[in-house]
Amino acid sequence: MEDIPFNTRPNHGGNVEWAAQVARCSPHDLLDFSASINPLGPPDSAIAAIHNNLDQLSRYPNPDYSTLKQALAHHHGISPAWILPGNGAAELLTWAARSLAELEAVYFFTPAFGDYQRSLTTFNAPTVACPISLTAAENNAVDWVTTLHQQLCHASNRCGLLLNTPHNPTGLVIPLDLLTELLETFALVVVDEAFMDFLPPEAQCSLIDQIERWPNLIVLRSLTKFYSLPGLRLGYAIAHPDQLQCWQQWRDPWPVNILAAAVGAAVLQDHDYQQQTWEWLATARSKLFEQLQAIPGLHPLPGQANYLLIRCDRPGSQLQLDLLKQHRILVRDCLSFPELGDRYIRVAVRSAKENAILVKALTQCKTIPS
Repeated sequence: MEDIPFNTRPNHGGNVEWAAQVARCSPHDLLDFSASINPLGPPDSAIAAIHNNLDQLSRYPNPDYSTLKQALAHHHGISPAWILPGNGAAELLTWAARSLAELEAVYFFTPAFGDYQRSLTTFNAPTVACPISLTAAENNAVDWVTTLHQQLCHASNRCGLLLNTPHNPTGLVIPLDLLTELLETFALVVVDEAFMDFLPPEAQCSLIDQIERWPNLIVLRSLTKFYSLPGLRLGYAIAHPDQLQCWQQWRDPWPVNILAAAVGAAVLQDHDYQQQTWEWLATARSKLFEQLQAIPGLHPLPGQANYLLIRCDRPGSQLQLDLLKQHRILVRDCLSFPELGDRYIRVAVRSAKENAILVKALTQCKTIPS
């Protein structure tokens, strides 16, 4: 069997079908570190909600999603009118891009999640990339505001800003005071907090509790990463009701299926699962970081999310292939982040046992001659 062509590499993590072809094994035999999903698996509350709502499949969902919105409102201590559930955060990012495209230009930090460019290009939004210093990122010392101002070539009060915190792919968290400074100057700020709930409550730098103060703020959240439910596709936006009403008019009438809506309302109340996740990640990420740091040729960044970006002394794409062929382990190459080139990989933080397998494989991994 010939090697899979290089240009068939996936742009996102979690493509185990592609990886299984490279590794010449079943997808079930792979250990997937490429998708940053909670390794604890879906909570029992999610499975119960699915079973309890199977008899609802013959009905259309409530287009208002009132039960889910009430659960989200209670979870965040805000009014349901400020919440819009969506078919994953990706769907909501599309509508955020449409709103941003109405402005003079849209600024965003790079490297950036690839869907940002996809969504902005869809609506022909003029964009300005603001490259962060990767050297500073390795020391958790990125000057976000200065980085932005160095590229500023428009009046910021006529422009939009799209960013994420924790930042993908570095995992760095942008301090709240800096976010506030940006909100004071830009016409519209979209903050993707898809990985924020992996941080314990006392460490989160979320803007949700300030939403009513900033009519120019949109916060995007995902429920599928933290609760290990990517197959259900469920996220939500928090913004001024007028903004959300526009999006409601643009999109399909039932973007969230009835089982996903039921699961979302259930898992938000699963405090045991939330606490278990926070306790697992704090220990697992710290230990994995130290172990990776001890491997010659690997230089992990000190992110705070459930993944680690690693600078490599050899091509990351080759390391990905070697891990697949020799150990049936899938890591994320970073070729979809053009600023990173081919000297980085990204790995999810998984269980202690799985992390140990990865570390051992990285220690032993040798490049196979072509």
